Amino acid sequence: MTGPMRLPPMKDEDLNPAQEDVIAPFRQMKADFNVSRVMVRHPRALAAFRVWATYVMIDKNALAEREREIVAMRTAFRIQAPYVWARHVWYAERAGLSEAEMAAIKQPIEAHDWSEADAALIRATDELVRDFYVSDAVWAQLTAHFSEEQCMDAIFCCGHFCLLGMFLSTAGCPLDPDVSYDPDLDRFK
Repeated sequence: MTGPMRLPPMKDEDLNPAQEDVIAPFRQMKADFNVSRVMVRHPRALAAFRVWATYVMIDKNALAEREREIVAMRTAFRIQAPYVWARHVWYAERAGLSEAEMAAIKQPIEAHDWSEADAALIRATDELVRDFYVSDAVWAQLTAHFSEEQCMDAIFCCGHFCLLGMFLSTAGCPLDPDVSYDPDLDRFK
């Protein structure tokens, strides 16, 4: 269940020329999801978002795909963002996360036998979501496994999904028909 739909996804027939121009690349990439259909209400913001999202989620980011998805999925769970979680299950599977790992991302870190590197990413994500800051102890864990750029990209990735999750949850963005709702992310129970 998601909250009230405050900003419904726009249909093709309702798009003005500026909105049509900015949504076209999403169609071409076969990524014409509800997230872009909601954000296109503000075409300049969607155009800027596309650049940043491409950096965060594509290989320009210094983190490996699997590591990005650990941060994305943990962030989505911690902030209870059902759209982000549902949309990223496929990406996480493609990145090599198992069903058991995705289930464990929803649990306290001790509930799964994570590698030290994965655990550092999860701890950093937890602190960023909770405190907007990574403690010295967790920073030391991160830097033991990741370069300076990778540590920065972990922060950027978490922040990206916090922003996206808060926007989509507040907008009431409905899930796309090709993804499944996860009742563990139901803030409206």
